[in-house]
Amino acid sequence: MKKNIKKINASILIIGNEILSGRTQDKNTAFISTWLNSECGIAVREVRIVPDVEKIIIKNILSLSKKFNYVFTTGGIGPTHDDITAKSISKAFKVKYEFHKEAYAILEKYYGKKNFNDGRKKMAKMPEGAKLIYNPSSAAPGFIIKNVLSLPGVPSILNSMIENTKRYLVKGSKIYSKTINLYTVESNISKQLGLIQKKYKNFVDIGSYPFFRLGKIGVSIVTRSSSLIKLRSVNKELLSLVKLKKIKLLKL
Repeated sequence: MKKNIKKINASILIIGNEILSGRTQDKNTAFISTWLNSECGIAVREVRIVPDVEKIIIKNILSLSKKFNYVFTTGGIGPTHDDITAKSISKAFKVKYEFHKEAYAILEKYYGKKNFNDGRKKMAKMPEGAKLIYNPSSAAPGFIIKNVLSLPGVPSILNSMIENTKRYLVKGSKIYSKTINLYTVESNISKQLGLIQKKYKNFVDIGSYPFFRLGKIGVSIVTRSSSLIKLRSVNKELLSLVKLKKIKLLKL
């Protein structure tokens, strides 16, 4: 019986001037992508970095939410003037930007009424109709509206929250991966790799990544697919190519 393969994809929208200026390095893309692949069978197909500019955020939210099953945003949901992600998403979907009752209650309890200032109250404002993504680290929740999931930019906090997005996601088929490390140069196998990729283009992604190890140049061939049968077929052809060209395999 043929197995039905469900392909679900996502994009990541990184929001923040601090990323674009180089002051802060993005660590969230690798974490989110790896987690979505391994835990949910969801492939990240596009990543964008944008500044804290409302018009630009709105434009990208609208285009990405139409193009992909899910959009993960990082950054811009804190207490300061330049945290405009929630407001921008509200405008993108033409809904009110308002206090979320449960978020407000969570934050008021966490900080205490005396210390619950306007900046902290701002973190309880989000698009009308949004559902919360709970935050076990610092209380301030993220949110989901339509197919857009909004998370904080601080990696440690985002990492602690990611599991709480799972209940909002439709899982795709498991994504399998295989890596073959070769002592050769890319140009030696580029033509054959192209032909194999063309043959399996609708089923398997083939990536070629050069490396320099122990004084030798090599290439890591990474294959990824939701079909284990197709993945095995590709790797069988790759090993035949390796044998034909008498390329040495590197076992890690």
